[in-house]
Amino acid sequence: MFQTEEMQNTLFSMKVLIFFCVVCGALSAARELNWGARPAVGRYGDQNPEQPKVQEQQALNQEKQSFHKPLTWKYPELPAEEEPQYPADFELKAPQAVESVSAVCGENSVRVEAKKDLLGIGKPVRAAEVTLGGCPATGEDPDAQVLIFESELHGCGSELLISEDSFIYAFTLHYIPTPLGDSQILRTREVTVNIQCHYQRKHDVSSVKLKPTWSPFITSDSSEENLSFSFRLMTDDWQSTRPSAQFLLGDMMKFEVSVKQFHHIPLRVTVDSCVATVVPNIDTVPRYAFLGNNGCLFDSQLTASSSQFLPRTYEDRLQFQVEAFRFQQDQHGVIYITCNVRAAAASAAADATNKACSFSNGWREASGSHRVCACCDTDCGTGSHMTGSSAQWEKETAVGPITVKERPLE
Repeated sequence: MFQTEEMQNTLFSMKVLIFFCVVCGALSAARELNWGARPAVGRYGDQNPEQPKVQEQQALNQEKQSFHKPLTWKYPELPAEEEPQYPADFELKAPQAVESVSAVCGENSVRVEAKKDLLGIGKPVRAAEVTLGGCPATGEDPDAQVLIFESELHGCGSELLISEDSFIYAFTLHYIPTPLGDSQILRTREVTVNIQCHYQRKHDVSSVKLKPTWSPFITSDSSEENLSFSFRLMTDDWQSTRPSAQFLLGDMMKFEVSVKQFHHIPLRVTVDSCVATVVPNIDTVPRYAFLGNNGCLFDSQLTASSSQFLPRTYEDRLQFQVEAFRFQQDQHGVIYITCNVRAAAASAAADATNKACSFSNGWREASGSHRVCACCDTDCGTGSHMTGSSAQWEKETAVGPITVKERPLE
């Protein structure tokens, strides 16, 4: 069958129309199936078309909420501490001497009364803590608040001392506090009061009421010629008087002897001799003469100690040191040092009876005149001791009590 030209044209038009419809339908289907290009939010799906606007709004809000200036708030400062207000007339109370012990010496006995407020601080002590030479109180007066001790002169640990014109019976009142309750603390200190009864050797015995005192450890004596001798313990730097007379074994006891001259010519002071005892009496035993023979310090030679005179820098002052010691079998460790000192004209040269010699690989003299020490191993003689004359003045001086304790083990 033959198609006409008109029929062929019609068929061509229909084909074009069908193609056009297919293309339009495909485009419409693609739009319906979201084939259009959209930004993705991740690997799990497409982003909501409204999400960019939401993110933009959130960023704007965060910008509004951020701080463009550093944080300036801080905790409020504490209020200023007020200055304490002290009373204008405040003064520390100076310690007052306490007269809490009295003694009456009889013909053959002594009676001691001690206030129960022994320390004067308003707190009574316990009777068991106070003894007279180890003897407990023999009575108590509750009205007067005193403890009473009575003893024969030879009892309760008394010591008999004999001087040129007196018999002296020395007693010691001890207060040794014990810990409070079940604790290990103390609020008072140990106290020792020395009590002495003096009786003249050549006269009738009489009762004397004594006021006990603590013995000083510095002496100073003036002669009729206006000379003043001083014998004192010194600090380690030799600059001032040592405030304590307590030492440990191994310490150096530093002494200074001096003479104050008023209208006299310049004087030189020396030490003739020194004796250590356990009581203030050089005629008792035990005794240790560590310096003698008119100025020879024997201690370093006898015991290999470091005791010595220091080089002399002043004529009217002499310094020496002695290594601390105790007497064997003495439980108290208390010693008294009694020295015989002398002053002579400083213009006179040092000689065998006016010198200060120490032993250290030989005898050496404090002022450099070593030759005058040659007699220290023999006898330097007595010299011309014109006591109270215009040439020389001599005096016995003492320091004590000195307490020497054992050094504790580390």
